[in-house]
Amino acid sequence: MNVHDILQNPDEHVRFAAYLSKLGDVVDSDEVNLVSRVLTDPDQTMAQSAVLQHLDRRATDLYSGPSYDGWAQAMTRATIDHLFLAQRLHEWSLFRAVTLKLPWQRHDLLASSNWLQLKTAAGPSGEAVKILAELGRTKRIRNTARNNLNRCGEN
Repeated sequence: MNVHDILQNPDEHVRFAAYLSKLGDVVDSDEVNLVSRVLTDPDQTMAQSAVLQHLDRRATDLYSGPSYDGWAQAMTRATIDHLFLAQRLHEWSLFRAVTLKLPWQRHDLLASSNWLQLKTAAGPSGEAVKILAELGRTKRIRNTARNNLNRCGEN
C-alpha cells in the first residue's frame, strides 16, 4: 500500500497505523519524501503524531552516531512548516550536544520543553543535570535531576 492509498482511507486510526508501518520500514533514501507525504494528510494532528513517533525513534537510534547531523538537517527541511516537529528536532540536537559533551548553551536548555528537560535530567550526569536539579522548569524535572546526581554520587 502506498501513501496515496493510505490517504484514501477515511479512518484516521487506520491511516495512523499504516503511516507508522511505512515509516518503520522506510529506507534512508526515501525517508524525506515519505515524511513529507505523510504531512500532507488532512488530519494534521494525526499526521504530525505519526511523524513525531518516527522522528523520536530514529533520533534515538542515530543521535550518538556520525550520521545524525545529515539526517537531522534533512528531517528539518521536511518538517520546516510544522513548528512542533522542527522544535523537536532542534531539541534532539541539543540533547545530542549535552550527551556527547559538544558545545551547548545553558539558556537553550533552560528554555527547552519539559520533554527535553526531563530526558536530560534522567540522562548521563553532568553539567546539564546539575543545572536542571536547581533550575529545571518543574518539580518533577528538578527531582529527577537530583535523584540522578545522588545515584551518581555527585550531590
